Amino acid sequence: MIDIKKIADEADMIISGYAFTRTGEKIRVLNLNNTSRAAVLTVNGEILEASMPDIELMIVSKYYDQNREFMEA
Repeated sequence: MIDIKKIADEADMIISGYAFTRTGEKIRVLNLNNTSRAAVLTVNGEILEASMPDIELMIVSKYYDQNREFMEA
């Protein structure tokens, strides 16, 4: 079972129920309200993997693009 609280606590940024966590050169995104929906982005915002519908993926990408400055180390 996924520990949503742990994921949220370790996330670098949470926007509208999406946890963004930087792991090396990748950004892992998890929908905290539906944990079957996730994505992996590059630090430049390119989509590498996704298990979410296209419209949700576009929303997540937009959130990341608008707020990526807060993820920089």
